[in-house]
Amino acid sequence: MNKQEPYILVVDDEPDIRQLVCEILEDEGYQVVIAEDAKTARELKKKREPNLILLDIWMPDTDGITLLKEWGQEEQSLCPVVMMSGHGSVETAVEATRLGAYDFLEKPLSLAKLLLVVERALEASYLQQENAGLKQQLIFDIEPVGKSAAVERIKDQLKRLAQHETRVLFVGEAGVGKELYARYLHNHSSRREGAFVDVAVGSIAPENSAVEFFGKEEQGKIYQGLLEQTHGGTLFLSEISGMDKETQSRLLSALESRSFLRIGGSEAVSVDVNVIASTRIALEDEVNAGRFRQDLYYLLNVVTLKIQPLRAHSEDVPSLLNFYVDYFIRMEKLPFRKFSMAAQNFLRNYSWYGNVRELKNLVQRLMILGVGHDIELEEVKTALGSIAEKPILLGTVPEFFNLPLKEAREHFEKAYLEYHFEKNAGSVAKLAAAIGMERTHLYRKLHALNIKL
Repeated sequence: MNKQEPYILVVDDEPDIRQLVCEILEDEGYQVVIAEDAKTARELKKKREPNLILLDIWMPDTDGITLLKEWGQEEQSLCPVVMMSGHGSVETAVEATRLGAYDFLEKPLSLAKLLLVVERALEASYLQQENAGLKQQLIFDIEPVGKSAAVERIKDQLKRLAQHETRVLFVGEAGVGKELYARYLHNHSSRREGAFVDVAVGSIAPENSAVEFFGKEEQGKIYQGLLEQTHGGTLFLSEISGMDKETQSRLLSALESRSFLRIGGSEAVSVDVNVIASTRIALEDEVNAGRFRQDLYYLLNVVTLKIQPLRAHSEDVPSLLNFYVDYFIRMEKLPFRKFSMAAQNFLRNYSWYGNVRELKNLVQRLMILGVGHDIELEEVKTALGSIAEKPILLGTVPEFFNLPLKEAREHFEKAYLEYHFEKNAGSVAKLAAAIGMERTHLYRKLHALNIKL
C-alpha cells in the first residue's frame, strides 16, 4: 500500500483472540495496540487516533455497538471500524453497518478474510478525507428519484417555489422523502450556499426545546441555537406537530419579527432563516384540538405540498432500486448486486407501507446479507417475510427469543414502540398516552432505541 506503519486498535475481551490478531497483524508490518474492554479502548483511542479499529461486539462493560455509536457521534470523523462477533445475527450486522461500521467479521476468524478486510479498510482510512468531501457533494446533489408524473410534478412545483421566499408545509406518510424534497427546494433557492439544517422536532424533549432552538446566555458564555446556526440558510422542521406549545409561541414571534432573545439573554438577535416544515398527521386536527397554534399553522402553511406514497407511483420502484444499489456501493463500499426482472416486477406490486425508507432498508439488507450477483425473487420474498409482521404460530417463536434477555427486551421494546408510534400517526404525545409512559422518559427511550421520529 506504500503507507507507513498503519496503526490498528484491536478491542476484544478474549485474551487468546486479542493475542492472535495482534501477532498476525504485526507479522504483516502493522502497529497494533490491544484493549480488553471499552474503557481501555476509549483511553487508547483518545491517546492516539488509529487508522483502523477491530471491535468485538460482546464485552463485559460496554458492548461494541454502543461504543461504535458513541464514537460515531464525536465531531471528528471516525476511522474505519470492523466489527467482530461469534454470536452474529442479521439484525446486529444491519445495525452495525447502519451506524457506520466498515465490515462485519464472524468468529472464528478466517485469516485470509481478516487480512483482506484490514487492507481494504486501511485504504478507505487513507482516502477518508476525500471520501468525506465526496459524500457531502453527493448529499448536496441528490434529488428525488423517479420519472413518474407524481415526482415530476412536485419537482417542477418546487423549482418554481424556490424562486420566492415561500414557506412550504410538506405533508405525507412516514418514509415518503419529505426531507429530501425539502432539501431539493433549498438547493434550487437563493439560499443554496447557506446551511440546510434538518431537525426532528419530536426528538427534542420539551424541557430542552427552547434552548435548542433559541440558544442561551449563561455566565458570559453564549450557546447558539438552531435559528442562529441556520442564519442565511434553511431550517427544516420535521414532524412539526411534535413541538411543545411554549416553543411554538417563541417560534411564531421569531418568524414574525426576524429576531428573538436567547434564553437568559437581554439583547435581541436578528436572524435571516427560511423555515419550512413537514407533518405526517393532519395539522388542522391538531389546531382544532388545541395542541397546535392556529397562527403558527397559517404562518408555516403558505403552500401545502402533499408527497404521494410510493404505492401511488409504483412505476418508480425499479429506478429507486437501482439508485439505492448504486448509493450503497458508493457510500458503504458494498459489493455490486442487481435485482432480477422478476424481483423488480414483484416489488412494483408490493404495498410499501414504509414507502421509500422501507425500500432503502430492504436494498441495504439484501446487499449486506445476500450473496451472488443477482437478487432473485425468492431472496426478496424471504427478506420481506422476515421483517413483515406475522402472528406467532404454535411451536414457533420470534428470532429474538434466542437472544440474551437484555438484547431480547430491546428488540421487543423497539418493535412495540414502532408499532404504536405508527398507529398513533407519529405523535409522541399520543404515543405516550397510549402506552401509559411519561413523555420525558419516552423521549429518552426512543432515543436510546434509535427510533427515528
